Amino acid sequence: QVHLLESGGGLVQPGGSLVLSCAASGILVGHNLMGWYRQTPGKERELVATIERGGTTNYIDRVKGRFSISTDIATNIVYLKMNNVDPEDTAVYYCNSYARGVMTWGRGTQVTVSS
Repeated sequence: QVHLLESGGGLVQPGGSLVLSCAASGILVGHNLMGWYRQTPGKERELVATIERGGTTNYIDRVKGRFSISTDIATNIVYLKMNNVDPEDTAVYYCNSYARGVMTWGRGTQVTVSS
């Protein structure tokens, strides 16, 4: 059974940085498609970034050049490094995995960008 546990959310000022972590169990993050999504009240959950087996990364246009997704094989953690954040980045961020035909979600971590 796959479990994903996000951490690292919190309050950050505009222009600041934050690192989100997703600790995975039941799968190997380096062998499967991993991603970060985000959701705000009243809106659909949207894809932010993905990292494929082999390391290919993809980002939505609004975060390109500011966010970076990566995996640590030794600790089985997926990171989302967020730089130069702005209030529109405020959301609950969810870790996601797609392995053996099954999509799994974490419970999410709140990120609030405000002065």
